[in-house]
Amino acid sequence: METINDKKLKSLQATALRVREHIIGMSSGGGCFIGASLSCVELMVYLYAEYLRKPATDDPDRDYLFLSKGHDVPALYGTFVEMGLLDEERLDNHLSVSDSIYWHPNRNIPGVEFHSGSLGHLPAVAAGVAMDCRMKRGDNRIVVITGDGELNEGSVWETILVANAKKLDNLVIIVDRNQFQANVRTEELIPLEPLADKFEAFGCNVSRIDGHDFIQLDTTFRNLPEGRGKVNVIIADTVRGKGLPSIEARADRWFCAFSDIEVNQLLEELQGYEQAFIESETLVVR
Repeated sequence: METINDKKLKSLQATALRVREHIIGMSSGGGCFIGASLSCVELMVYLYAEYLRKPATDDPDRDYLFLSKGHDVPALYGTFVEMGLLDEERLDNHLSVSDSIYWHPNRNIPGVEFHSGSLGHLPAVAAGVAMDCRMKRGDNRIVVITGDGELNEGSVWETILVANAKKLDNLVIIVDRNQFQANVRTEELIPLEPLADKFEAFGCNVSRIDGHDFIQLDTTFRNLPEGRGKVNVIIADTVRGKGLPSIEARADRWFCAFSDIEVNQLLEELQGYEQAFIESETLVVR
């Protein structure tokens, strides 16, 4: 891995901007989980552009990415487009019965390693793959992205206990720490902090970074400890709705179905123009 220089940094930032444009485009015609998708863009772009080896192939020596917070799939597919793994025109089929592009990942899309949607399941799947690779003496790296609200699932912590018991230091768990679970702040629902202390108590090696900073991402992944027998956990502090001030860090803007007019306004807002005027109804769950 080469260190990120100024030219590469600008390229990654430009890619992230285009991925956000794709996500915004998928928020019309039925909507998508735009808030959490926007929060993990830099994570997705960095992983596919800089970290994962032979991603989205059938090569047994490839690295694996599991998107446990499957509702962030617009960020995944937007990144696939920018990496040349998916035709951009297919994003127009979002929520169409003519294609497999909808609210959660589908293995009919090349590059998707596993279906996800029911939260808390994929850390265990990723741990199983990590164990399989270790038994085959492979040097595959297995990465799973979880949501912070997803950490309320006991299956996540059970997986970490087993993975550390098996010394699966080829497993990396990234927490998209955007501070929200659906339309409630995590610390108002079931508090997670001190989160790093919890992971360390379960035996993990823990790093905490700004999840929107490519330099911090690069430094952290470049220096992940190897051979210590511990699961690596990266807590990535992020902002829900990142890039769109009109919906950033808003509890009510987690799932959005915008009109075409609103989409155009949001695309302009993303470029730094006037803030969008949003009238679409919000989705609330309790």
